[in-house]
Amino acid sequence: MTETDCIEHIPFKNTGYFTKTMEDYLAKDAKILPFYNNFPNLEGFKLQIEEKKLSFKAESRTILVESLKKQYKSSSISELTKANIELLANDNTFTITTGHQLNLFTGPLYFLYKILSVINLCEELSVKFPKENFVPIYWMATEDHDFEEINFFNFKDVKFRWNTNQNGAVGRFSTEGLEEVLAVFSAKLGDSKRANELKELFSEGYIKHNNLAEATQYIANELFGKYGIVIIDADTADLKRSFIPFVKDELLNHTSYNEVSKTNLEFEKNYKVQVNPREINLFYLANNQRERIIFENGVYQINNTEITFSEAEILSELEKYPERFSPNVLMRPLYQEVILPNLSYVGGGGEIAYWLQLKSYFKKVEVPFPILLLRNSVQVVSEKRSKKLEKLNISLEEIFLKQNDLLTKKVNENSEVSVDFEQQKEFLKQQFSELKVIAEKTDVSFLGAVNAQEKKQIKGLENLEKRLLRAEKRKQHDLVQRITDLQNQLFPNQSLEERQRNFSEYYLEYGDDFIQQLKDNLKPLQLEFTVLKM
Repeated sequence: MTETDCIEHIPFKNTGYFTKTMEDYLAKDAKILPFYNNFPNLEGFKLQIEEKKLSFKAESRTILVESLKKQYKSSSISELTKANIELLANDNTFTITTGHQLNLFTGPLYFLYKILSVINLCEELSVKFPKENFVPIYWMATEDHDFEEINFFNFKDVKFRWNTNQNGAVGRFSTEGLEEVLAVFSAKLGDSKRANELKELFSEGYIKHNNLAEATQYIANELFGKYGIVIIDADTADLKRSFIPFVKDELLNHTSYNEVSKTNLEFEKNYKVQVNPREINLFYLANNQRERIIFENGVYQINNTEITFSEAEILSELEKYPERFSPNVLMRPLYQEVILPNLSYVGGGGEIAYWLQLKSYFKKVEVPFPILLLRNSVQVVSEKRSKKLEKLNISLEEIFLKQNDLLTKKVNENSEVSVDFEQQKEFLKQQFSELKVIAEKTDVSFLGAVNAQEKKQIKGLENLEKRLLRAEKRKQHDLVQRITDLQNQLFPNQSLEERQRNFSEYYLEYGDDFIQQLKDNLKPLQLEFTVLKM
């Protein structure tokens, strides 16, 4: 199957799965223009390179490279990843970054799409800007503490969950207990060659590494290391030392709260606000806890603990132990841009939406605001399902319709009589329009009665239309069932499969070829949804 045969692109807007915020961003709508810097196209990257080049210092590069070398010290590393880490010392090297939670067993499919998006974008930019180097970064969300969001994954309609009483930053969680989850999952995988490959990957990751950060780094490195991905765990004292001035500013001046609050007032006029700032957008990490820092009555209180600091004490704590201060969802983006020579953040719609709230904050603290790129999204369609779609005369774009709309469309197309009363409703409206003209000329009080009758007649037609459609669906029961079953297979729980399925399902079927096909076909700057026929 050639590249042309196996791939089709659909505008994100036409899928019905993306918000107005994302639709307007991709369309460069004037309303959203104030909330981003450079747009994700080649001209935007040209401008971003110049902006970042002026702001990122050699000292920051040295700290970054040394920290990464420490993190990879006991890991098997590909030559390309090793070379990329060394390149980061050069002032003509820039990063493209995506971040993701430490989802168990890689979590939902879009974990892969995020990482492959940054890898492919770096390759494309290397061709377009041959004098610069571009390094793909996977930023592990090791400091996240929302364990409930990552303690499960789905495989063939079964939810596998890890129960543990650990608290604090999830990257520091011991992997103890994951062998039980792996045992249950392994039984479900079967005993094929590919199943055994998956068991080995996850066993090496979770059984032979002490914490969740190390395990996730191992698994991501095994899957993507050959493409040069550099995996970073920013929960380290050396990297956080670079961030001290911004943490200090946050503690004393509450800059993120002030700036993001002002932005949100403007943003919410047209779009849904994703994140609301707190007065201090930092956590304190200690004793297996990650708790909010609260400023009350001149004292810094660590939420849910007895720990308190005066201003002088907390600033001293910051200088001595920067690793104990953890940025929340609003400050993590700034931390990323401070320690990396980064040009672009690649994320999902929800992530890009909250980044859009941060531009004025970045401007205030004088850090370049990165290009925001909506990651690749993919719908995989097997050859077998592709043939079924063909037989049912359903196009790849039509499969994204809401199920009731799809069934109505196809039942109507297959019916001997029209079950669409739109023409009749338009005719009725025209008749009542003429009646209204007569009423206005003769007796205006009669107008209310005409309007009421029009509403009643239209409602009656709509009810007849629904009854006819129900009857036609019963008559075409076999067609309705086949369409319903097929769409449910493609969209589990009537949601994009990338948010539901684990990559293991496709690895069992296609092996390494699945990741390679994605790698070969994802075009990050095309800014469209990808349908991949396998």
